[in-house]
Amino acid sequence: MSDRQAFYKKLKWLWVFIVGILLFIATEQALKYTGNPNFFPTVLLLGSFVIPVTFVTYIYERERRLDTHTGSPLVAATLCFLVGGAIGVVAAGVLEFETLKSLSALGLLGVGVIEEAAKLIFPVGLFLWGRYRSEMDGILFGVAAGMGFASLETMGYGLVSFVRAGGDINILEQVLLVRGIISPVGHAAWTGLVCAVMWRERQRGKQGRFVLAAFIVFIVAVILHALWDLSNSLASSTTASMVFTLLGNLAVAAASLTLLIRRLREARRYSGEAVSK
Repeated sequence: MSDRQAFYKKLKWLWVFIVGILLFIATEQALKYTGNPNFFPTVLLLGSFVIPVTFVTYIYERERRLDTHTGSPLVAATLCFLVGGAIGVVAAGVLEFETLKSLSALGLLGVGVIEEAAKLIFPVGLFLWGRYRSEMDGILFGVAAGMGFASLETMGYGLVSFVRAGGDINILEQVLLVRGIISPVGHAAWTGLVCAVMWRERQRGKQGRFVLAAFIVFIVAVILHALWDLSNSLASSTTASMVFTLLGNLAVAAASLTLLIRRLREARRYSGEAVSK
């Protein structure tokens, strides 16, 4: 394989992003030009899924290069994204029905617990199945489930915002853009982090530490989630409030992404050492 072919092979995630964006722009412009409502579901679907699918593809490509024993878990990752995301959204929506009536700190903490637990339902099933056992597998499945959850949640927010704005496509675009950009540092990072630690502790074979480590990282994910929701719940039209919300989001995003990148690097290093032995 030539260096150019190897370079393009490493950038499959970028091709997924480019093709997805072009398809979104084409259907969005068709909707604006024709006013045909039949284009709306496609615009909503593409706008909600392009960035999440791109990010999962990025993680998958890195996981596949280190996998020498069980084969590429493409089907499992896809199921995590679609089935895991759907189960998480439904479970969280039902359980949050009463909790969301309160925007208190305790209520937001409850939302964090519910959503972080709901997103883990399908990945935990894969964990118990036990076929895929590396930490890189855990990160992939966690990120996929988190991104599936985020995509379906974005579709809901996009539809509601579109209806409330009286069919203003520009409002829909803003919702899809903002939520798409923040999805890797939100749901994907939090669920990916929890799954990474779960798979890591099993991989190390330290049964005594497993429960404690999994509990601690779950609490960390819940706290990051609650802080994110808290900073956004305080948003208003005042400049001070907007600055506070922006800084709060940036702080949580930086912490979430840093923790995920750290686990990703450690998992790759550990897998690389295992392969070289």
